[in-house]
Amino acid sequence: MVRRSTMIDWDLAVSAASRMAGPGPNISRAEAEDAVAELRGGAGLSTPLVREFTGLVAQERTAPVLVVDRAGWIQANADGFAQVLSPLVDKLQQRKGAPSPMAEAVGSRVTGLEVGALLGFMSSKVLGQFDPFYGLDDADPAAPAGRLLLVAPNIVHAENEMDVDRRDFRLWVCLHEETHRVQFTAVPWMRDHINAQIDGLVGGVEVDPARLASMVGEGARRIGDVLRGDEEVSLLELFSSPQQREVLDRITAVMSLLEGHADVVMDGVGPEVIPSVAAIRRRFNERRKGAGPLDRVLRRLLGLEAKMAQYRNGAAFVRGAVDKVGMEGFNAVWVGPENLPSRDEIGDPEAWVRRVHG
Repeated sequence: MVRRSTMIDWDLAVSAASRMAGPGPNISRAEAEDAVAELRGGAGLSTPLVREFTGLVAQERTAPVLVVDRAGWIQANADGFAQVLSPLVDKLQQRKGAPSPMAEAVGSRVTGLEVGALLGFMSSKVLGQFDPFYGLDDADPAAPAGRLLLVAPNIVHAENEMDVDRRDFRLWVCLHEETHRVQFTAVPWMRDHINAQIDGLVGGVEVDPARLASMVGEGARRIGDVLRGDEEVSLLELFSSPQQREVLDRITAVMSLLEGHADVVMDGVGPEVIPSVAAIRRRFNERRKGAGPLDRVLRRLLGLEAKMAQYRNGAAFVRGAVDKVGMEGFNAVWVGPENLPSRDEIGDPEAWVRRVHG
C-alpha cells in the first residue's frame, strides 16, 4: 500500500482510477490464463534474444517480471508517484504549514480524485512498463533493481483491435519491455541517474506564490497552442521554470534513447522469431494515429504525443549511430552519464559519434 500524505489521498486515487479504467476486454478465464502464461513465457524467451542483439548482459541484481491487470498497473504507479512526489509534498507542506483537519480531508480527496483520473486514463493505454523505482529505497544489495509490468488486458485488447497474430504480437511487446529491463539491469548506474534527474525536477518546483502565478499565467497562455497542435509539450513543460526545462531536456534525451533502443530491438530481432513483425509494426503505427479528438487532446496535454515522438526520434538516433560505429560502438552510450546523448544529439547522431568517438 502506498504511503499516505496529507495532500494526496492515494487510496482514493487508486480506487477512483480502477473504477474509471474498467476490467478490459471480455474474455474467458481460459483465454486470460493463456494470455498470462504466454506473456510470462515471452518475457523469458526475450532475455537471450535481447542479449544477443544488443550485446548487453544483465548484472546479478535482477528485476522481476509481473503480468498485471489494469488495477495492478494503477497500484504500482501510485506507489511510484507517491515515492517520487514525496519531496515536493514535504516542501509544499513546509511552505503552507499544517492545514486544518477539514481542509486536509477535503484537499487530499480532491487531489486524489485528480490523480485517479490521470491514472485511470493512462491505465487503458499502456501495454507494458519498466518501473525503475521499485526497490530503490531498499539497502539490501540483493533488492530488486526495478520491476517489469506487462498489462495483459491492454495487450489482448490491442491484438484484437488490430487483428494480428497473437503469439507474434505478445512476443513483440515482450521484446520491447524486456529491452528496458535489460537496459536497467545491465547498466546499473542508469536507475540512479534517472532518479537524480527526477529529484532535480521535483525539487525545483517553485512554491513562491508570485513566481508560481507568473509560471501558471505563461503556461495557460500556451495551452491554446498545444490544443491546436502547434506545440508538442506536456502540462509539466508548460508550468516549469527555465531551470526545470534544462532537466526536462536531459530526461527527454535519455527517455528517447531508452524507448528508441527498445523499438529498434523489437523490430530488429527478425522475422525468424516474429514472422509477422512488419505487419504488426504497420498496424500498430496506424493504431497510434486512430485516436479520437478528445483522446488526442488528452494525450498531447499529458505528454503522450511527445512520448510517441521519443520512440521515433530515439529509434532514428540508435539506427544512425549503429550505422556509423556498429552496435559495439553504439554501446559506448552505456559507459556512463557523460556518454548519454543530449536532446540536440538525439536529432543528430553524427554529432554524438563525433563527441564520444572522436
